[in-house]
Amino acid sequence: MFSFLSFLIPWGVIFVNILIAIPFLTLLERKVIGYIQSRKGPNKVSYLGLLQPIADGGKLIFKELGTPNLANILLFWLSPILSFLLMVLGWSLFPSYFNNYFVSLGIVLFLCIASLQVYTLLGSGWGSNSKYALLGSVRGAAQTISYEVALIIVIFLPCCLNSSYSFIDYLYKDYLYVFILGPIVVIWLVSSLAETNRAPFDFAEGESELVSGFNIEYSAFEFACLFLSEYGNILLMSFLTAILFFSSGNGIYIVVGSIFTFSFLWIRSALPRFRYDLLMHLAWKVFLPVSLFYIFLVALI
Repeated sequence: MFSFLSFLIPWGVIFVNILIAIPFLTLLERKVIGYIQSRKGPNKVSYLGLLQPIADGGKLIFKELGTPNLANILLFWLSPILSFLLMVLGWSLFPSYFNNYFVSLGIVLFLCIASLQVYTLLGSGWGSNSKYALLGSVRGAAQTISYEVALIIVIFLPCCLNSSYSFIDYLYKDYLYVFILGPIVVIWLVSSLAETNRAPFDFAEGESELVSGFNIEYSAFEFACLFLSEYGNILLMSFLTAILFFSSGNGIYIVVGSIFTFSFLWIRSALPRFRYDLLMHLAWKVFLPVSLFYIFLVALI
């Protein structure tokens, strides 16, 4: 019984922390975008708008659920929930000083989980049976697959240097791979933006031309699942960046991960959306050759 609780409690802590962190990340994002655009952002609900995420969450929970008449019910309902569960499963692999279990091939399992997110994206658009949703999901899936290729190659570089596929081994390193793999870190960060469908690569949710993209038919609980999944993945990719490429000793990765999380918000408010052809050109003709070159370079070393 004790061993079962010791295994279950870290999962519960992860789940609760995600549910607490994501709403206030959205508040921070709206505040950052507001100040960059010379406006205050949310400031009416409670002091300085601190309870705005709770108000938004209550609205999503109690709002009436709606399902399009021609939608594929199974895909329409399953895809958002699966997207959220995959995000939580990815977080369960995150190393912690308090966990007493770890996966020896955690990085490989993380890549498998990340690759499954594209199916939830396609399922959400296809299950809605809407042309706008389908177009957004197809564009988003093509983008995600393109950048996953470079992402997979890049993540194996620190694995080669550290001779380990377990995240727990990176938690105790005191050296920085960012100086050895400088351009690779840039590729990782840009690919993380594309993987999470964030600006300037938010083609899956191109509001101006796709009317909100693949999630146009979603509301209430279903939309909340997609929303939590996206922002949970932003936090996950930010802190994985800190652990893989920067020093993890003395909890430094918490500070570095927070900085990268802020960079996601700053980039969204500072950069316009890229053209789709330039996005694909960047993935296949720049990132892929550079990452393959670094693989051969590290292999020779």
